[in-house]
Amino acid sequence: MPAETNQTLVRAQDLRKRYGDFEAVRGVDFEIQRGEAFGFLGANGAGKSTTMRMIGCVSEPTGGEIEVFGLDPRRDGTAIRGRLGVVPQDNTLDNMLTVFENLTVYAGYFGIKRREAKARAAELLEFVQLSGRSDDKVDDLSGGMQRRLAIARSLINRPDLVLLDEPTTGLDPQARHLVWERLFQLKQQGVSILLTTHYMDEAEQLCDRLVVMDEGRIIAAGSPRELIDTYVTKEVVELRFNGLHTTDLAEIASGLGGVGAQIEPLPDRILVYTDDGDDTSAALEVRDVRPSSVLARRATLEDVFLRLTGRALAEDEA
Repeated sequence: MPAETNQTLVRAQDLRKRYGDFEAVRGVDFEIQRGEAFGFLGANGAGKSTTMRMIGCVSEPTGGEIEVFGLDPRRDGTAIRGRLGVVPQDNTLDNMLTVFENLTVYAGYFGIKRREAKARAAELLEFVQLSGRSDDKVDDLSGGMQRRLAIARSLINRPDLVLLDEPTTGLDPQARHLVWERLFQLKQQGVSILLTTHYMDEAEQLCDRLVVMDEGRIIAAGSPRELIDTYVTKEVVELRFNGLHTTDLAEIASGLGGVGAQIEPLPDRILVYTDDGDDTSAALEVRDVRPSSVLARRATLEDVFLRLTGRALAEDEA
């Protein structure tokens, strides 16, 4: 395999992962560049975490090629893992240790001397705003604090690439935004980040580039803005009708031809894709369409996912 280039940290070509008769990742191609925040976006079961595990050298590919830092994960797993920071989806912090000890003990796995480990731990706890909790046990921390501690631990070896698998799943909105702030600061410092998420707003906030995955395949790639500009209109008008069921909404949607660029009936609302929300709302009034509420908003990655897969991401998360 070729050596690592200056800019390319990860390169995959026709990458596959099979479990028995089930192919979880079905021939994906992507590259991750130094200094960028790259995302895998998709529903649970789309193949995001499986791809992440292959990059992290904890799951061996069953087909295709992958290089991490120009190395082959099949042969060079130890060398690769030494240059990665990993924040898994599940909490793997040590509940028997203090916050500070979680960092210094973990530093030992990378051969970092104790004095240096303590200095790095103090610096990282300040970065994630946990300096005042350094003597607490992990169980005394909130969920959001534990995620920030996990991020701090992933940085103890000063990695070339940080892998974050669903970093804010299960957190309340305030805790999510605190985690986002820390990750955004890492981006500003030039740290390379790879994250998986099924939160569209998270992907828009954090990712320079991303791929949208569905059923083990990459179905779109680009920056958040590029994906929105390519696959959907500038705005979306949401129509809600109290008390109506899916079949009723589908019937209403079928009568809206010519209003907007595309009509998408969902189980709880109708979406009208348009480049001008005000004009579309006026056209709906002319048609004598009387929803209980109308919301004109800018298009998002959620709309891209719906356009590409024919379903809202929320349906997969239910």
